[in-house]
Parts: sequence; C-alpha cells; structure tokens
Amino acid sequence: MSQSDPKASTFCMDDYDPSSLTVEAALERILATLTPITGVEKVALRSALDRVLAEDIRSRIDVPGHTNSAMDGYAINASEIPDDGTRELEVIGTSWAGRPFQGEVGAGQCVRIMTGAAMPLGADTVIMQEQVESSGGRIRFDARHRPGQNVRQAGEDIARGAAVLAAGRRLVPVDLGLLSSLGVGELGVRRRLRVAFFSTGDELRGVGEPLGPGDIYDSNRYTLHGMLSRLGAEIIDMGVIRDVREDTRRAFAEAAQIADVVITSGGVSVGEADFVKETLDEVGQVDFWKVAMKPGRPLAFGRIKDAYFFGLPGNPVSVMVTFYLFAQPALRTLMGEHEDATLRIRVPCASRLKKRPGRVEFQRGVLEPDETGRTRVRKTGPQGSGILTSMGEANCFIILPLESEGVEPGTEVEVMPFAGMI
Repeated sequence: MSQSDPKASTFCMDDYDPSSLTVEAALERILATLTPITGVEKVALRSALDRVLAEDIRSRIDVPGHTNSAMDGYAINASEIPDDGTRELEVIGTSWAGRPFQGEVGAGQCVRIMTGAAMPLGADTVIMQEQVESSGGRIRFDARHRPGQNVRQAGEDIARGAAVLAAGRRLVPVDLGLLSSLGVGELGVRRRLRVAFFSTGDELRGVGEPLGPGDIYDSNRYTLHGMLSRLGAEIIDMGVIRDVREDTRRAFAEAAQIADVVITSGGVSVGEADFVKETLDEVGQVDFWKVAMKPGRPLAFGRIKDAYFFGLPGNPVSVMVTFYLFAQPALRTLMGEHEDATLRIRVPCASRLKKRPGRVEFQRGVLEPDETGRTRVRKTGPQGSGILTSMGEANCFIILPLESEGVEPGTEVEVMPFAGMI
C-alpha cells in the first residue's frame, strides 16, 4: 500500500467495524505474546546510555563515603551553641576537601571547614561562614543555630549494600553519574534488539531519485529509522519493496532470518496490490490486522518464524501513531525494559474537535499555557493521516474515546504527552 493510496483513505473512512480490536485489547494481545531477548553484553559506563540494564546494581560503598560539610563555614560541637546571646570559639585549623583536619575539636574550639570536607573528630555541626564574626583566630556566633545543621552523613545518599538501579531500567544521563559515584566502570546490559524494516509501494522513491508521474518520496523509512534510533535498536533498513508477490515474499524471508522484529509500512489494507497481509498469511501467523482507531486502523501483528511482525499502515501519520502506541511498547518489552514511559493527563481543550463514534481517535495537539498560566491543549490544524506536519507541530496526542461525538472548546480531554515517548 502506498503512502498516498486513495483506496486506503476510502477504506479507513468507515468508523465502525465489528471485527476491529479496541486499542487496549490489541496492545494487550501484543504484549501477552512477547518474550524478552536474553542476550547480555558488558559495556563501559560511557557506552551504556539508553541501554537496558541486565542486572541489579547494589552499592559497594557509602555515598558520601564520609560525614562531611554541606557548606563553607566552621565545624563545632553542638554543645557550644548558646541558649541565648553569643559564644566565642578558637579556630584551631582547617579541613579541606581531600585534606581533612587531623586533630580533634575540644571544648571552646572549632575548625574552619570547606564544602565536602570531612568533619573533624569532636565536631557535629557546621555554621555558615556568613553567620559568624571572625577576628584574630577566633569566631563569634549567636543562638539561632541547631545541632547537626549543614552536615551530610556518610551513606546519606546511598548506603553500602543498598539497591541502586534495578534490571530492566533504560539508563539515562543521571544514572551514569550515579554509577560513576559508586566506582562502577563496566556493567551488563541487554544486547540491542535487531529490527528490520521496509516500505512497500511501486510509487515510492528514495531521497535524491527523480520523481515520475504519480511518484512520491518515501518518508516512512526515515521516520521509522529515527524512532528506532531513539530506542537504541540495531537497525536493518531493507529499502523499498515493489508491489510484486515474489519480492514481498523474499523480503519477509530475509528479514525474518536476520532480525528479532520485522516492521513494514503499507500493504496491510484491502487493495489489489497489497501483498503484505497476503504474504504473512502464507509464510507466517497473523494475530490481528484491524484496530478500532484513527488514524491507523489497518494494523497487522503476528509472527514470521522466530521474528515478531508489525505491519503498519502506509500513511505517514498513521505510521507514527501506530508505532508509538503499539510497536514502541512492544519493542521496549522485548528489550527487557520494565518501566512504562507513557503518561496521560486531563486538561481543557481550546479547539473544537470533530469526530464520529466507532473508533478511538488520536488527534495531534499542542500542550501550552493559557493567558492565566493554566495548561490547555489545542489541535495542530488539519488532522489528515497524510499530513505529517500535524505530527511535527505537536507535542501530544489528544485521545477521543470510542463513543465520543466530538469536543467543544473548554471541554476537558485526555492527553498523552510526547515527553518520554518521542
């Protein structure tokens, strides 16, 4: 199926089809069939960003490793804090970060201390340097202080033996810093998921090729490549497969041999030249191929030998919507990732939204503040499944339920932000 086939648009205009699965049922059926990959590889910490952790991480040390000062100031014993008035103490030395004071703080004494420096023996409280009067090797301070203030205890952030990160976590930049603070230089991560993908359609041309009558440039492979790259998959781009039965069959056979997952765009509808579903029926197993949603009703899911298969629609927006709603959570599960990155919130809608009952609609929207600073959402403009700019301008999906007949301005709607997803 092409990315602009008029037959696809006509087919997808029917709002009710009793054979279509609901969005929730389709995702549930997909996830129930998946078995995560088991391959593990050791990587250096700097190479672990966006990889999925294959092992639980426990701390072998306390963080911080010693009780230290949270401020530049003076380390004292809390018993020196006066009940009222002021107290004067002798400064007997300095504790630097990396060069702790070697003596002990006695009665009537204090130590100058820097941020991060180890607390000296006999001291348990730090007074900020801005809150003392200093002169001639002595300081004076008043009664406004409390015992233990401005001190970070050993193990306060992470105690020795504590669980730090769990297997199944996709590592983010703060995790790399956290692991480095524990002295972890190498760790086990799941191997990359191998994903092969191709587009189908005689009219599709690659960037740089001349366009003939009726030809269009293939945008779907570029968006798929970008979405798969964000997930950290090992990408196998098989190009454009023409609308020829044998070519489609050959592409499926090759893809299933080299990949864990095969993704196609186009060819899963009812056109005479749509061979993806037909071929999948012959060489694989089809679980379902229609979902009660818009855009993206013609969606195929199944198996080809040992590879999972997603047959996405041909229209550019439909490809992205179905990928994010079905393929992405499935790929995350196959990668061994345990955390659900999706978020749904309810906000007022500033736009009038048209809809007929029978399918869940995922309209493209923009979350933004109104004139009072309250968050609202508006649609991006025309919502056709071939209008890729509707995704480019959006930062969320506006979710209109199966039975909805549209939305008037000011009505509260459910929204799925792209943050953490796209």
